[in-house]
Amino acid sequence: MIMRVWRGWVATERLPEYVAYIEETGVREYLETPGNRGAQMVTRDEPDGRTEILTLSWWDGMDAIRAFAGDDVEAAKYYPEDEGYLLAQEDRVRHYVVAAGADGAAVAG
Repeated sequence: MIMRVWRGWVATERLPEYVAYIEETGVREYLETPGNRGAQMVTRDEPDGRTEILTLSWWDGMDAIRAFAGDDVEAAKYYPEDEGYLLAQEDRVRHYVVAAGADGAAVAG
């Protein structure tokens, strides 16, 4: 199993609307892609008024990720309104092999 991780930042006051937006776009698309085992978004408020966001998704393998992300699997995938929310973002994602705890690693929808 592979865990895919992306990181970005939004203004803390806009966090609830951004979370709702990502649930309807990114998380929905993760969960609808064959080979996806689940997805989560986690957040951490920072003292400067920004909130750090991590999206975590679990996949059967790189072929499943490619079906979601395209041929450049390390390129972040964005949606039309992301630019209006994101203050900063990483344009490359990271992939990790899940070495332990695979049974409970992902929580679907």
